[in-house]
Amino acid sequence: MTGADSMVTLQERLVNLINQLNMPILETSMVVSRWTNRLLAQLKQHSDDIPENLAEPWPLDVAPVESESSFELEKALSLVDRDRMDILDTLIRVTLEEEQMLVSDALGVMRSWEHLVRGQLSQAAGPGQLFSPTHIPDDF
Repeated sequence: MTGADSMVTLQERLVNLINQLNMPILETSMVVSRWTNRLLAQLKQHSDDIPENLAEPWPLDVAPVESESSFELEKALSLVDRDRMDILDTLIRVTLEEEQMLVSDALGVMRSWEHLVRGQLSQAAGPGQLFSPTHIPDDF
């Protein structure tokens, strides 16, 4: 399979699973962040010349919502469904292995997901919105 085909396969599997599990934005973002960091570290081991669009998070298209509400992050983190996150984590790992994806291709896919979830997290005005389902646009 070509790199583009592998990237499409990973993207389709992520979309399908996240929709099927009705996965909250907080959980999706935690798994995406873990994989983005892992893949970036692997890429840095092999190259010092990493394109900016892979080396850094993409800028947000929206201004973050300012909120007066406060909440304990630890409490929010204690409410995440670790099993659901493990399923998503496993799907990513298995797809990368099956498709024998280049680290740079996989990181590109993860950066697009990171951009999506960061945008949604930036619009959360309170802790309840962190547990809203991840919204995946039709053209994503």
